[in-house]
Amino acid sequence: MSGLQRVLVVSTSAGAAEVAGLRASHGRDPLVLTAPTAEAKRVVLALGADPQVEVSLAPVRFPPADRGHRLDELVRRHALRDRFRDVVVVVDPATATLLLRTLAPDQLPTSGAVTLVGLPRGDRPVAVRRAVVLGVVLGVVAAAADPLLLLGIAGSVGLVLLLVPPWRHLGRELLLAAAISAAVALALVSSSGRFPGGW
Repeated sequence: MSGLQRVLVVSTSAGAAEVAGLRASHGRDPLVLTAPTAEAKRVVLALGADPQVEVSLAPVRFPPADRGHRLDELVRRHALRDRFRDVVVVVDPATATLLLRTLAPDQLPTSGAVTLVGLPRGDRPVAVRRAVVLGVVLGVVAAAADPLLLLGIAGSVGLVLLLVPPWRHLGRELLLAAAISAAVALALVSSSGRFPGGW
């Protein structure tokens, strides 16, 4: 699912074959949210993952009217913390149905106990602190060497990386670093021209 974060909603009625298939299909180090029940524990143990137990995922006899929206908010909040990890939610069949109605209302339910939902996700965020440090270092080196060549190379590589979706965030980071390094190099070159004995 390109551009989508995978959320796997797993019912506690899942059989051994479905759990084995799920274990093979989920990504590296998934975030596993589970209800605090013995049935959910059985599925989680079969997955071989470290779960995060959420009391609000426990089955209720008389669910409040907004329970589906609360479950949707809970899953999305966990998913947003790390948008590049798979999320596995292990709940009872009634809670799974309710969660799927709010999480993916336009998706048809599957016949099995495992349903895959794709949540849209944006690009990876730019590491601004790293770009600033890289920009200052690059600016100092550019001021001592050939500023136009070095900054041109950094800017060109950044533009090329913008065209590659998995590395787009690195392209933005490199372009930010190139802009910062241009300002640093300009400041250093102009101050050395004003005080020639300092360089």
